[in-house]
Amino acid sequence: MDCSHIQFCVDKSKVDFKQLQHLFSKTAFWAQERNIEQLQIAIANSNPVVTVWDKERLIGFARANSDGIYRAAIWDVVVDSDYQGAGLGRKLVQTVLSHPLVSKVERVYLTTTHKQSFYERIGFERNETTTMVLYNDHTSEDLARRIQELPVAIDN
Repeated sequence: MDCSHIQFCVDKSKVDFKQLQHLFSKTAFWAQERNIEQLQIAIANSNPVVTVWDKERLIGFARANSDGIYRAAIWDVVVDSDYQGAGLGRKLVQTVLSHPLVSKVERVYLTTTHKQSFYERIGFERNETTTMVLYNDHTSEDLARRIQELPVAIDN
C-alpha cells in the first residue's frame, strides 16, 4: 500500500468528530457506544491528540494524557481496518511517544485487550502487577460516602 500521501496531524482542533465516531464504530469493539459529545469532552481533556488522514478521510487516531515528567497514558489507538498492516499504527504510536508532553516522562502506560504483541514490538513491556481499576459506575454521592468510610491513619 502506498502511504506517501497519508498525513499525521497533532492539532486536535482538526478532529472530525463524526468521522471519529464512525472510525471507532467500525474498528474498535471497545468504543462502539461512544457519542460525539463524549468524544468532544475526552479530546478536550487530552494532549497530545494525533489523527491520521488519507486526504479528507480520517483513518487513524490516538490520544494521551500526561503530566509531562512522571507519567503518561496512551488511549484509544485505532487504525481503520482498510489501512492496517502498512505500519501506520506503529507510526501513530511513535508520534504520540515523540510529543514533548510524552517523550520525557518516566513511564508511559497503555491498556490493550488483544494487541499486546503489537505494542511489545514498539517497546512496551507487559506489566501485570501495577494496574488497578476503579469502575466509577456509582453516583458521586456514593463514591464520596465510600471515601469517607475509609479508615484514617493517624501518625503519632
